[in-house]
Amino acid sequence: MVESFFDKKTECLTIHVKGRFDYSCHKAFKEAFTAVSKVKFYEVNLADVSYLDSSALGMLLLLRDHAGEEKAQIRLVHVNSAVIDILKIANFHRLFDITE
Repeated sequence: MVESFFDKKTECLTIHVKGRFDYSCHKAFKEAFTAVSKVKFYEVNLADVSYLDSSALGMLLLLRDHAGEEKAQIRLVHVNSAVIDILKIANFHRLFDITE
C-alpha cells in the first residue's frame, strides 16, 4: 500500500510504503510522485515495509530520475535493518540519503 502527502510550505512530498514493496505497488508509487508538481524534496518512509524486491529498487530509481538524478533530494527514512541491508547490497546508499 502506498500513501502520499505533499506539504506545500516545505515543498516536500512524503511517500509512505506499507507492507510489501514490490511490483504490486508500481502504479500507486509512480502516481504518487508524478501527480504533484513543484516538489523540491522527496521523503520515502519505509518504516512499515516488510519486504522489498528488485522491482522496488527499480521504482526508487524511477523516482530519482523523475526528481533530477544527481540533483535529486530524496531521503529514505525509517528504514529497518532487513531493508537497509538490501539497499546497501545494491549500493543504494550511494544514491540516496538513508536513515534508520
